[in-house]
Amino acid sequence: MPRERRPQPPIHLRAARLLDIDKGEIVAPGSLLVVDERIAEVAPVSVPDDAVLIDLGDVTLLPGLMDMEVNLLLGGPDHRSPLNPVQDDPAVRTLRAVTNARRTLRAGFTTVRNLGLFVQTGGLLLDVAMKKAVDLGWIDGPRVVPAGHAITPTGGHLDPTMFQAFAPHIMPLTVEEGIANGVAEVRKAVRYQIKHGARVIKVCASNGVMSHTGPAGAQQYSNEELRAIADEAHRAGLKVAAHCMGDEAIRNAIEAGIDCIEHGSLASDETLDLMIERGTFLVATTYLADGMDTSRAAPELQAKAAEVFPRSRATISKAIAKGVKVACGTDAPAIPHGKNAKELLALVERGMTPLQALRAATTVAADLIDVTDRGRLESGLLADVIAVPGDPLADIGVIEDVRFVMKGGKVFRNDAEAE
Repeated sequence: MPRERRPQPPIHLRAARLLDIDKGEIVAPGSLLVVDERIAEVAPVSVPDDAVLIDLGDVTLLPGLMDMEVNLLLGGPDHRSPLNPVQDDPAVRTLRAVTNARRTLRAGFTTVRNLGLFVQTGGLLLDVAMKKAVDLGWIDGPRVVPAGHAITPTGGHLDPTMFQAFAPHIMPLTVEEGIANGVAEVRKAVRYQIKHGARVIKVCASNGVMSHTGPAGAQQYSNEELRAIADEAHRAGLKVAAHCMGDEAIRNAIEAGIDCIEHGSLASDETLDLMIERGTFLVATTYLADGMDTSRAAPELQAKAAEVFPRSRATISKAIAKGVKVACGTDAPAIPHGKNAKELLALVERGMTPLQALRAATTVAADLIDVTDRGRLESGLLADVIAVPGDPLADIGVIEDVRFVMKGGKVFRNDAEAE
């Protein structure tokens, strides 16, 4: 007979302050009643006798943060090795992700979009497996919205053999692994990801800074291919995120029905206006322009970064000023896993208020992934709660000092217990 699961007692979370993300106000004191995996009441008048009190002291309670562009299956202490793409088998890569997922969760990020594996796996969707393992409680990690394999043309930005300029026939990849050319193949590639559990589709619509094949931002899929990708995803109820940097490529991706632009570094004013008109999201990954280590990249790629990154900073500032829907995303491990909060500091540097940056990682991100059960500290929502010292509306820097993490009513970090 299976062992019956015993109900968990309610939890009374108490802190000096709490952020009402919608009103943009700090409420003092901060108090939440958590029952099972959800917030039962904010500022409860009465607390059940069997509730477990967690008094966090002089901290501010916030909704769990969300990162809309990570790749948990890449990165780690030796991620700079150029041989990782051919040394790591799917089992090793999955074990990498276990460590990266735990680090991300402990940094206060309770939901992530994992935007596309671009390595050889024999068609296995490892991030879908990660999602299942996290959901079942086998491993500690954020909630995962998986993309499976990124869809890219042969030699495109997310063709992994391109990154290291491999010789022909080294690490051959299949349509199931995301390498697709022509309308028929891109439709098949999207359908394969959806069949095996993808919850968002990632496409490479343009070249990138770290691409060996041409200038940053050059469009790589035709307009017909982009429309086919968006059509397949939308008919299945999924959104499409496009790696896209060049202005013409961004505009064509938006016209094709792409829902979210990743990076958007070289967008013109007119294209940013089109994003507002169409409601297209932008995941700016703007900390990359400050913190990405390109010192080991080829000289031509370092030169490309030196040209693109300053222009990207200016573009993101314009997007913020215009009111484009900007969601938080880091492109980790392009910056290390666990350092995700640096993106919020960079968004403030580009012109957001601290409140806008926090919304980019909560309410705007929730809108992007079409969920209404998180992103706020409200009765009935998932108990995804973090705590930081001080007032994040006055100093966004405190977001790098997460002291407490709860996801779905379960505590994954509580520094107060160690004191």
